[in-house]
Amino acid sequence: MSAHLSPFALNVARLCVWLALLSLVLVPLERWLALRRVRVTGRRLAADIGLYFFNSIVPAAILSALFGAFAIAVRSVLPGALLATMAALPFAVKLPLSFLIAETGFYWGHRLSHRLPWLWRFHSVHHAPEHLYFLVNTHAHPVDMIVTRLFGMTPLYILGLAGAGAAASGVPAAVIVLGTAWGFVIHSNLRVRLGPLEWLIATPAFHHWHHTSLAPLDRNFASTLPLLDRVFGTHHLPAHWPASYGLADTLRNDATP
Repeated sequence: MSAHLSPFALNVARLCVWLALLSLVLVPLERWLALRRVRVTGRRLAADIGLYFFNSIVPAAILSALFGAFAIAVRSVLPGALLATMAALPFAVKLPLSFLIAETGFYWGHRLSHRLPWLWRFHSVHHAPEHLYFLVNTHAHPVDMIVTRLFGMTPLYILGLAGAGAAASGVPAAVIVLGTAWGFVIHSNLRVRLGPLEWLIATPAFHHWHHTSLAPLDRNFASTLPLLDRVFGTHHLPAHWPASYGLADTLRNDATP
């Protein structure tokens, strides 16, 4: 059947399947384990579903072209020995290494999006919602998504961990899929806490503090690895939850890049 579908239609079909799976898992959980009883209006839901499809297709298409050209350029510049060494790494080594490097890039791209006014103009769209639930993950400006992924994925190409061709693109694709999938979890309206595991992995509690509209602002920039915030001095995870979310009235000037 997929052979008779255009690439665009196939992509939309895959996104429909992903949305169905996310909804089957997270909608019941957000009802049973809700942090707050939030009613999402039909208009808001329609807008968020539209952004889910738009931001899953348009930034990916632009980035695919950019990374394809970048991979070819890097191949002509990097030493062949480095490319061969990185290509020879077992997938079990290459994936976690790439994930750590990419997450560090995402962290700094995200942090700079709060500090640089021209980037904040786009990133503020993601912080506008005053209530969190799983589809807030893709409630964003496409430029913001492109910039953040450029910060995260470009180092993989520079280091030879990603490149042109299907085989060389498997690692960056896996990194993006893993990060995106977990992004829906950390934006969800779930009151779960994971105890000591919160040192290792981002949780809804961790990321909810990133979306607070009250001080302290500009904390918890990591998407999956809280250790990065601990290392760079932006970690904040008290026992209680934020009182409110959305855009703050004050300037975001209490953290330095």
